[in-house]
Amino acid sequence: MRKIIPLLLFIGLLLLAAACSNVSSTNGEQAKPTEKELSFLFNFASQTIDPHLDYTPLRAGVVETLVKLGEDLQIQPWLAEEWSSPDGQHWTFKIREQVTFQNGKTLDAAAVKQSLERAMEQNPGVKQVLKIKQMEASGQSLQITTEQPFPQFPSELVHPNTAIIDVSAPEPDKKPIGTGPFQVAAFASGSSLKLDRYDQYWDGAAKLSHATFSFNEDANARLSALMAGDADIVYRPPVESIETMKSDASLHLDSVVSLRTHELIFNTKHADFQNSYVRKAFDALVNRNDLKDAIMGGQATIASGPFLPEFPFVPAYEPKEIGLDAARKWFQQAGYEVEQGKVSKDGQPLSFKLVTYASRAEFPLLAQVLQSQAKELGITITIAQVDKYEDYLLEKGDWDLGTYSPLIAPRGDASYFLNVAFKPDGSLNFGKINDKELSTWIDKLDQTVDTDERNALIKQALTRIDEEMYYSYLVHPNTLVVYRDKVKNWVTSKSEYYMLTNQLDVEVK
Repeated sequence: MRKIIPLLLFIGLLLLAAACSNVSSTNGEQAKPTEKELSFLFNFASQTIDPHLDYTPLRAGVVETLVKLGEDLQIQPWLAEEWSSPDGQHWTFKIREQVTFQNGKTLDAAAVKQSLERAMEQNPGVKQVLKIKQMEASGQSLQITTEQPFPQFPSELVHPNTAIIDVSAPEPDKKPIGTGPFQVAAFASGSSLKLDRYDQYWDGAAKLSHATFSFNEDANARLSALMAGDADIVYRPPVESIETMKSDASLHLDSVVSLRTHELIFNTKHADFQNSYVRKAFDALVNRNDLKDAIMGGQATIASGPFLPEFPFVPAYEPKEIGLDAARKWFQQAGYEVEQGKVSKDGQPLSFKLVTYASRAEFPLLAQVLQSQAKELGITITIAQVDKYEDYLLEKGDWDLGTYSPLIAPRGDASYFLNVAFKPDGSLNFGKINDKELSTWIDKLDQTVDTDERNALIKQALTRIDEEMYYSYLVHPNTLVVYRDKVKNWVTSKSEYYMLTNQLDVEVK
């Protein structure tokens, strides 16, 4: 028995030494906890990550706004704890305390003021939407006066381009300093954004140690990266592969109705498309059921107008005739000749240029279908895929039609959409629309506080837009996201704003 006790003691010491070797390095330092990393693959490339010009920094959790949009489409406090106004024009925002930028600087009202000033300077669209006349900062209190009564002003501060950054930090286009859970490690324009956890994040350090936010406009390439293990989350995988993804037990597929609306844009600077009947003819050429089912695999809802039908301000739209015969009728009403089913103007065949982009895989297909339909009418459509699409639409005049998919209600309110898409100087007024009566209604809406009166004005504006067919609204697309089963706490947001959060996690096996 005396021999056994020393032997047991010796074995116990060996086990203790082995256990210690698992938690300590050879030099006696405590071993670091397991590093968690995640790769996210998005469909639209960013050439800059200046938050005042690009949405990616907000989506990647680098920056935050004063106000955020909940999944119930109601605005919520974020960097601003609360706000108030006695008249809809003079606003007081209380900036959250104990928040720091990723360089350690404290967030206060003065920093917010400087950031909003820079946003309006760098981005004319932000200046147009916010309508700020004056700002004063004191401690954590920010006083904002708008140019006129502006009851929906807080909802405009949801806009990603109003995100708050430290304006004194260098290279905001490559390494913006925000207040979010992730800080920029490296950025390669058009390729990827490398992120590290910001340990002092005010709402609790992120569960991930590192993340990569990469870009690839090819839907099939994005899915291939997921299947090869090079990506953990893929945004907008190809719809034709839905059944394949569903059959893979290691993958999860989300399909959520988005706040976007696919639309046809008409360049109203061109003589043909100044005629509302011509716009209605092209609207009739799009078979929305085929677009939804044959091209988009059922991952969409047919649109009657720009907004989803559940919004309280959506009017009861008149049903529309669709098809070649309906299009011929509209061309005839426009004063064009229709002989033997073919359309001409002053004896000459019609020819138009349609522009589109590849990051929405269904758009090139839709363009080809529309091209084929127009050919049945004797109309030639040439298709061009272009880069920097929004800039092209605004700056170039050599196109007749275009496809686009804007976030119609990104702040849960119609005012933003109406201002940017239909006011003559609107930042998204690609069709060059200039309807003075419509602009007057929008101006009145911007100053109206009463909800019922606002809804009535919005209905009036939407009815006018439908009657004039300024845009052809096609479908509300679903947002598709596929991710590996090791990914935890991913939320497919309706707003498409909040993607990499401090709660996003991966299971380490």
